[in-house]
Amino acid sequence: MTALARNWWALAIRGAAAIVFGLLALVLPGVTLAALILLFGAYAIVDGVFNLIAAFRGRTETRPPWLLAIHGLVSLAAGIVAFVMPGLTALVLVYVIAVWAIVTGALEVLAAMRLRDEIPNEWWLVASGVLSVVFGLLLVIAPGAGALALVLWIGAYAIFFGALLIGLALRLRREQPRARADIARAA
Repeated sequence: MTALARNWWALAIRGAAAIVFGLLALVLPGVTLAALILLFGAYAIVDGVFNLIAAFRGRTETRPPWLLAIHGLVSLAAGIVAFVMPGLTALVLVYVIAVWAIVTGALEVLAAMRLRDEIPNEWWLVASGVLSVVFGLLLVIAPGAGALALVLWIGAYAIFFGALLIGLALRLRREQPRARADIARAA
């Protein structure tokens, strides 16, 4: 039995979380966008501070202190820009989300191709991957459609993506008894 089938519940939780996020994004698009921008800004500032601390302490084995200092300053600047110019941050966020959706979607399609022999109806994972790629491409093609429209797209995407993951999780759950029986017969 694959690790994916044994952990079907993790996919179900991931799908449920995506649906809840999607519903909140549809109901409160302005709040969702503002929260995303502020969350990114806060993260970037904290990341910058910790990189600067590590650089000034000079105790790092992975990167030279000057590189950590540059990373810290860039992160601080990005965080400040997020708070001072949220509109620019929203546009950049559109592109970051687009790239993320395209890359994760492509990886999900590849994973489905690898799982073809292990689970029946791997099309659930293919469908969620294709949906991710299409979503990302739409964002690249029309970034000026508006940050609030993006939040609505994100909400709809999250709901469909979550539903597909829950469908895959339920399919994997149904396959568990059959896989256990196959293992028992082989032993």
